[in-house]
Amino acid sequence: MQDTANDPKAEAPCLKRICFQAVRRHFAAVGSEAVLGLPTPLIKDLLPYLTVCQLDELQPPLNQRGLSTHSGWIGVLQDMCGPNHVTDFDTEEEAKHEVMRLLFTLVFYGFTNPFVKRNIANLNTPSFLWAAAKCIKHFLLTTPVESLTAERRPLLNLLEKRIWSVGISQSIDISKRRTQTALYVLHRLLDHGAAKKVVVHVQCPIVLAWILHGRGSQDVNPDLKDLLNSKKASCISQAASASGDRAGGGSALGSALGPRATEEQVTPCKRSKLDSAEESGKANFTLDPQVLCRTFSPCGGAPAGVCPWGRIDCLDIRQCGSDSLRVLNSALPTFFCLRSLTLHSFLTFRDSDVLLLARALKQLSESSRSALTDLSISVLPCIRLVEVLLDASPRLTALHVEVQTLMWGPRTVPHRPRTVESNKSGPLPLEKLDIKVAELQTDLDFVTSVLRRSPHFSALHLAGMRLPTGSSLGQLFTTLSESNPLLRSLHLEDMKLSDCLPEILNLLRDCKLEELRFSDCRLAEQWRDREEGLQRLVAALRAVPSLHTLSLANNRLANNVSNFIQPAELLEFAKRLRTHPPRHRLTLDLRVNPGDRDPDKWTAALKRLRPFCVLLVKGWSSTDTMADHVSNM
Repeated sequence: MQDTANDPKAEAPCLKRICFQAVRRHFAAVGSEAVLGLPTPLIKDLLPYLTVCQLDELQPPLNQRGLSTHSGWIGVLQDMCGPNHVTDFDTEEEAKHEVMRLLFTLVFYGFTNPFVKRNIANLNTPSFLWAAAKCIKHFLLTTPVESLTAERRPLLNLLEKRIWSVGISQSIDISKRRTQTALYVLHRLLDHGAAKKVVVHVQCPIVLAWILHGRGSQDVNPDLKDLLNSKKASCISQAASASGDRAGGGSALGSALGPRATEEQVTPCKRSKLDSAEESGKANFTLDPQVLCRTFSPCGGAPAGVCPWGRIDCLDIRQCGSDSLRVLNSALPTFFCLRSLTLHSFLTFRDSDVLLLARALKQLSESSRSALTDLSISVLPCIRLVEVLLDASPRLTALHVEVQTLMWGPRTVPHRPRTVESNKSGPLPLEKLDIKVAELQTDLDFVTSVLRRSPHFSALHLAGMRLPTGSSLGQLFTTLSESNPLLRSLHLEDMKLSDCLPEILNLLRDCKLEELRFSDCRLAEQWRDREEGLQRLVAALRAVPSLHTLSLANNRLANNVSNFIQPAELLEFAKRLRTHPPRHRLTLDLRVNPGDRDPDKWTAALKRLRPFCVLLVKGWSSTDTMADHVSNM
């Protein structure tokens, strides 16, 4: 819930507010120098009233004076997303980047929302797009993008230098003329620009094959050729060859699948020729980035010689079906520059698909040139496949997986006795492990075996692990104490820890933990003396000097057995914190708590906490009682 007492737009005197609004409307006439000449307190009050472009213009000189525009950018975010939206951005650069990221895509593609409608006069301008393009790091490619080859071409030149990652959010039909523009923009960002990360949000294997080819993988196999030729192959080949001949070069799709470079100099075509060719009904398709670049370059502006080829070091496929996985598996064995790989499927991956992926990863890892260290995959059908992936990629330093066990169908994963395997397995460079599990029973021995083999381990996140009846997660804490002295972050979620207090205390006695989170772990469920157990836990936590983040959310530690912070409890905490102020400002996440049950106490508590804490708050509606009921069942 937003504290209206802290909202300058709600509290400002009428005349002051009118003046601020006048400055916003007539900023060009007033001039930035006049604004910068105002007293510092007045400038701080003015910031939330300024437009995005005005904030962007004033930020550098204000920063030189030691003033931050953070409140202005946060004000824009709250205006865009509503007062109940959590704006968890500690610095002005983070808040500014989020504003520009959200608005650039909306304005560039002509999308709209209430905020854009209210501010369209300030946003639908070349100056805003230019200012936003200087801030954003990610470009989301959808259609149409023809403007980047026409009136917005200078913007494309700027995006080349600024964009680090490119997202494809819409399927691209290579049989359409508009597709040529999209491929050209991708070529400029990936090959001429600084972008090294690709995020594919749609299932489009042929475009994935085009993106991967030449930008990492050194091998062009029959599968890629089949995909590149799968749609209108003969038409595209003939048209591309004809286009290449007209342009002065003989390469098109064939050259895209052959050598990467050609020494021929090609005269760039004018756009008018392309348009007239399209109007006459003649096909003019090409998938060759070299030809695309010459085709769309303005007359006299074509690059000298051949175009460079980019390198993709981070690949994220959000809808990874079997066809996309087949394309990836063909490219992986020689994808030496790939550093991070993320694969997500809305359906659980089949065992056979995961085993084929593991085979490709194994081939990649066998090369000393392999750079892959970060792997994320979801959703796996069983946790034993995690072991298969680790064996296939023994150089991984970070692994994130989600597991959802199917209740039917035979398992095809070969079973290997763990005792034999553990004797043969050497140490792993693994530093981060994140496993989310949805299955009836989980093999804890697998996790502890990995931890024992990972002396450099620093971060562990486990969620949803269910052990057989009579088993305890205490062994997990024992292994962490004995084998992982460099552990910095531990996050356990939706697990039963009520019988693990001795092992937890033992871990805390000698550790370097900086972040500890036990979320929904029924921590005190079986404690005979809840108060004594909490006192022992608090004493152990206070003795860890490196600890700066602690979360014990949804463990029902209070006497009323509630998962929520009540207004009266928060007010009491605020009073104690005021009596014993922390050495450093705390960050309190108070989202999803019933503050509206006693808004006066809740508001009073927030007011007392603000001098000592960064508060993350979000509106709560107590009329939705089902959430409360389910949480306290």
